[in-house]
Amino acid sequence: MQTQEHIRILIIDDDEDDFIITEQMIRDIPNGNYQIDWCPRHADGLEKICKKEYDIYFIDYFLGGITGMDLLKRSIVCNTDSPMILLTGKGNRDISLEALNSGASDYLIKSELTTEKLERCIRYSLEKANTLKQLRDNENKFRNIFEKTRDSIFLSDLDFNLIDVNSAMEKMTGYALSELRTMSVYDLMADETEITGIRENIQNKGEVTDLETGFHDHSGEEITCIFSAIAITRPDGSKYVQGILHDITKLKKAERSLLMSEKLAATGRLARTLAHEIRNPLTNINLSLDHLGQIKADEEQNHYFDIIRRNSKRINDILTELLASAKPAQTEMKRLALQEILDNSINVAMDRIMLKRIKLQVRYIDKPVFVQADPDKLKMAFLNIIINAIEAMEEEKGRLMVVLEDDGTNWEVKITDNGIGISDDDMPRLFEPYFTSKRNGMGLGLPAALNILQAHSATVEVTSVPGVGTTFSILFAKIAVEVNQ
Repeated sequence: MQTQEHIRILIIDDDEDDFIITEQMIRDIPNGNYQIDWCPRHADGLEKICKKEYDIYFIDYFLGGITGMDLLKRSIVCNTDSPMILLTGKGNRDISLEALNSGASDYLIKSELTTEKLERCIRYSLEKANTLKQLRDNENKFRNIFEKTRDSIFLSDLDFNLIDVNSAMEKMTGYALSELRTMSVYDLMADETEITGIRENIQNKGEVTDLETGFHDHSGEEITCIFSAIAITRPDGSKYVQGILHDITKLKKAERSLLMSEKLAATGRLARTLAHEIRNPLTNINLSLDHLGQIKADEEQNHYFDIIRRNSKRINDILTELLASAKPAQTEMKRLALQEILDNSINVAMDRIMLKRIKLQVRYIDKPVFVQADPDKLKMAFLNIIINAIEAMEEEKGRLMVVLEDDGTNWEVKITDNGIGISDDDMPRLFEPYFTSKRNGMGLGLPAALNILQAHSATVEVTSVPGVGTTFSILFAKIAVEVNQ
């Protein structure tokens, strides 16, 4: 014990003689520096405990109408860190155990008290209380980090069966803590082929570092995360896993949107270059053809002239379409309800829907959603996506769903079909001009739709499972909508 330390001691005892004896023994401790006070009433003692006025409390077992044990139990609500020592007239093992279970730091028998025992009791109790306080402080600090961080953190066994998770992981996955504790990390993974690699890394290296992988939330939506985990060895030799999931879904969506924009811009530059380089010689061909047309020619020569004219016109039309799909859409904005524009788009496609006997389901949010939009161009964008969906579905078996809902941050339009789907190889090229999987398609519908939607500050997300269907999600940010209004 440090002799310079000033220690405040309160003795709660209704017998003044016992207080004087105990006080004197404490004062006889060599090199002690104590402030010793007496409290004869348990109610006053409880008040002082709750006010945390002392470093250590000695509590007599008999306190008039109640026992020191009762006082110990009542003091729990005060949440004090200071140690409390129970004093009694004679030894009783049951009372000793009950006192320790009720929060007492120690248990002393008055008839066996000595200065040496009191000095040792005070020193050990204060050291123990200080250690426990530091442990609680550290636990609170790390618990705050565990709970307050925006990243999902989990504890699991070596087989990744979840033991504990923070609230961020509950929020990210949509599962409650009670549900997650019955699951494995593997149950959440989107790509089962990665499980073997993760298991081997934990067993052989003791860690998994910065693995970009996908997880499924409660609703089945895929979340892209950076996954890291490390195996920790406990003092008893057993092991557990600490893991962290950093959600980069929004970042990946932003990257895809930026990539689409950059590809569209690059295509636009290429289209303008091609148009210039091709139209110049094409103009010379047409001028030469006009000059030759003034020369009298036979029927066979006129036939060849017609072939040249038709193909020159076709080349010129293709260049015009390419430029139209690649250049920024010129829009004339008006304040309109998204529901109205969607209805107009569906009405235009209704003949196709009926001819293929496709089942149509439309579901909108209850209130009107207003956006600043060019109605004709936005209708064209929706129509291109709807027509693609219709053409991807089988006759009489198709189901087309058009939904407008609130996802919290955006107004989201979902156009879903149960068609042939899009392969993983084709997905990155989906919005490239002239890329198409249709036999007679030009591959300009989706690039033109993307161009229009970007001009309306909307983003596009596409999810597809080959043989199951495709969903186009068009997101109109609420903030952008409100600013434009």
